Amino acid sequence: MHSSEGLKRLLYDRFLHLSHLVEETFATEMDVFTDLTRKYGITLTSTSLTSIHVIDCIGHQEPVNSTTIAEAMKLSKASITKISTKLLQDGCIKRSRMNDNKKEIYFSLTPKGRQLFELHARMHENLEEKFIEKMGEFSEPELQASLKFIQTMIDENTMLPLNLSQFDK
Repeated sequence: MHSSEGLKRLLYDRFLHLSHLVEETFATEMDVFTDLTRKYGITLTSTSLTSIHVIDCIGHQEPVNSTTIAEAMKLSKASITKISTKLLQDGCIKRSRMNDNKKEIYFSLTPKGRQLFELHARMHENLEEKFIEKMGEFSEPELQASLKFIQTMIDENTMLPLNLSQFDK
């Protein structure tokens, strides 16, 4: 059996390994998604996973403004502006104004954007099914402990930001 300190170090090592695997998974997800778009004859120059997730966000909330997208995705409005410009050029989204608010710009999906949204949804349904199936191997307390760990990493974000002064010792 490991000491508490040893378990923490082992957990840190496994956390780093998981981080690398997640990065690889996202790269593979984008490759598979790109292959799917080709299969369905959808051309796309915005090939970042974030762009696809902006389409997903718009598809779930349309019509939606850039502030709402930025908040939902925890990104800056500047990032959303940059991504939405590319998605507009690709013909995936369209801009509109509401009758009661001529100032604010809202986004919605075009038919091409709707196809991408639906492809992405099917892909995520498959991933979620596999994830939930694997989680069936865990007891309720193990699931609770896992959730607590993940939520702590999200809430505290203890890994970042690194500060140069930390290395001056």
